[in-house]
Amino acid sequence: MGSKNVPPVDCLIGPTASGKSSLALWLANCCRGHELGQVVEIVSMDSALIYKAMDIGTAKPTRAERAQTPHHLIDILEPEQVFSVAQFLDHARAAIHAIRGRGNRPLVVGGTMLYFKALWQGLDDLPSAPLALRQDIANQAKVKGWPAMHAELLGRDPATAQRLSPNDAQRISRALEVFLHTGQSLSSWIRQSQDKKQALAPIPLRVLALQPGDRAWLHARIAKRFTAMLEQGFLQEVRDLRRRPDLLPTHPSMRSVGYRQAWAHLAGEQSEQAFIDSGIAASRQLAKRQITWLRSFHGLYRLDPSCLSLTELEQKALQWWRADPVQTEH
Repeated sequence: MGSKNVPPVDCLIGPTASGKSSLALWLANCCRGHELGQVVEIVSMDSALIYKAMDIGTAKPTRAERAQTPHHLIDILEPEQVFSVAQFLDHARAAIHAIRGRGNRPLVVGGTMLYFKALWQGLDDLPSAPLALRQDIANQAKVKGWPAMHAELLGRDPATAQRLSPNDAQRISRALEVFLHTGQSLSSWIRQSQDKKQALAPIPLRVLALQPGDRAWLHARIAKRFTAMLEQGFLQEVRDLRRRPDLLPTHPSMRSVGYRQAWAHLAGEQSEQAFIDSGIAASRQLAKRQITWLRSFHGLYRLDPSCLSLTELEQKALQWWRADPVQTEH
């Protein structure tokens, strides 16, 4: 995959509700036509689509869409299971290799930026930590607050702490986990992992990023999609999930945006209107984080779907698709 003779893999990314999936399916349909004559297979880059029984709240492609265009890394785990970034990288590499082996064209599509970063920049070979340790850190944070945990990290791993916000719960927790489990700082592990980097090397990508500039446009699409999910039976989907004896609200699948809020509502922790408001707000926050990630990456071909008609967007995406396989900044 890392050979200079291997063309880069096409990748379509963007924030939630920006139109990634529909544009990917449109490109795949174009390629089935006589003009391009290619078969496209989509590799999902979404940390929620990997789970079975989570269809409505993830806006999962329909069975008809998947029958028309092959999809990979969808419905591969039960909601009780955990899936790491390293596992995603392994699965994605295998899928891309198999697709190319069939003479078809892979298209990676999604908005999980940690997954994208692993593909785009490679993955550090870092140690895992026991789930009990992670929970202990979370319990401490509930009492002390994340700024206090950040201060603790500053004393143990100043190099990592200095680049993190005092409220960056996920990364503060990760850095403390590594230190408490191994006795070495996360920054030290990262330095040591450089020698092993080739085994977890980045995959050459050619990236089209949907990056909406009009926040109101994206917010309206998020609200519309959330309302549609409710009409399609999202709450019943979560009721069914809550009946699974081994599934807990602390599982990563149930921490997904929308599912976390629905679980709390069905547990009697908030009213239906509060659930709807918090679900939409959480989706907006997710989109904001995704756009922040996008702004930090270089070498992407960027299109703003909020200021283009659908036809204009599709035609510009098709021009990118047909272009020489080189990374292009736009």
